Amino acid sequence: MSELHDLKEALNGATIAFDLDGTLVDTAPDLVGALNTILAQENLPPLPFDDVRLMVGRGARALLERGFAAAGSPLDAERAPPLVERFIAHYLTRIAQESAPFPGVVEVLTELKAAGAKLVVCTNKLTNLSDALLEAVDLLSFFDAVIGADSAPAAKPDGRHVAAAITAVGGDIGRAVMIGDSINDALGAKNAGVPSVLVSFGYTEEPVETLGADLVIHSFLDVPEACKTLLASCPAPNTRL
Repeated sequence: MSELHDLKEALNGATIAFDLDGTLVDTAPDLVGALNTILAQENLPPLPFDDVRLMVGRGARALLERGFAAAGSPLDAERAPPLVERFIAHYLTRIAQESAPFPGVVEVLTELKAAGAKLVVCTNKLTNLSDALLEAVDLLSFFDAVIGADSAPAAKPDGRHVAAAITAVGGDIGRAVMIGDSINDALGAKNAGVPSVLVSFGYTEEPVETLGADLVIHSFLDVPEACKTLLASCPAPNTRL
């Protein structure tokens, strides 16, 4: 039996939902660059990339709040909204200047599509930013839908976000898997009744093995096998491939 035939038997008609930042695309360089631009506009010092990289997984406002605090100028409720707007506007101008898919993403998405899986993006990033990023890095055509936080009843870790993404592509929640990198992905999947896979190379600040995913993988190339495993059985939490 060929590998593709085996994969088709396991994944044809299944839905695979993907987080975006830290899972499909390494967006930290452009997000940190945009943050440092805003800091400079406010006469604050730039932050070292390695100090900020893991801050980028919680959305624009959280990144700005933590970045400004680290730069010695904590944001209050009045200052934050206009700065978030400026940040997003600037980020759009450089959304894929340095961002790129993680190794293996294009190969795996091609393989999953060939196997007949339905692919959807389920991200707390705004939908318009997600579409722009995916188009800029030539990934948009792989997905049947992109469901950002503003396109769902509530954002991850609310299970309705994951459920809405699966429904958007005509998927069956009983034949779905969530792929992500953070606690929001693991909890969002759990709250939707969907098994989850977390990658270890994303932006979580906690050890990925402690976040309650059904599987933890260290290479995107392991996604197909992980999906086959989860759709075939119910493994113990935190199993390693």
